[in-house]
Amino acid sequence: MRRMVSMGIVFLLAGCASGRMVSRSGVPGYAGGDMSCVPYARDRSGLLINGDAWQWWQAADGRYERSRRPQPGSVLVFQRTSRNPQGHVAVVSRVVSAREIRVDHANWGTGRARGQIARDQPVMDVSPRGDWSLVRVWYPPADDFGGSTFPTYGFIHGRMLMASVR
Repeated sequence: MRRMVSMGIVFLLAGCASGRMVSRSGVPGYAGGDMSCVPYARDRSGLLINGDAWQWWQAADGRYERSRRPQPGSVLVFQRTSRNPQGHVAVVSRVVSAREIRVDHANWGTGRARGQIARDQPVMDVSPRGDWSLVRVWYPPADDFGGSTFPTYGFIHGRMLMASVR
């Protein structure tokens, strides 16, 4: 009986283990989940913004502080493009350098990666002026930065502007 209980505990703990994979580069892969980027970013950041991802930048105008400088907890807003018609939002988990941040985001990928949550993923500023207006994003299946560049609006910070506080 004691052996069966011990085996049950082992199986239970194995079932609770994270399915998150870590690649050769040390960057975590996808962590599971089934979510789009907007509810994930809203939940993680606490920003009270609705609409598609590309609409967040304008929706934050006059309500939240916005800038071209990343800060932990801020939301990077991607512009919509023909390849990315709803845009994208990602929450900054940490600032690595002036040209690299790490983000937590959902639904960045295709095929089996669609809807997955990815944590601590590198994003590199490749804009000519170093203003985060153009970025490359880590792509876990390739264990490297993707080949595409993506235009962004900038970062929405969690501080509400005084005019918005009522």
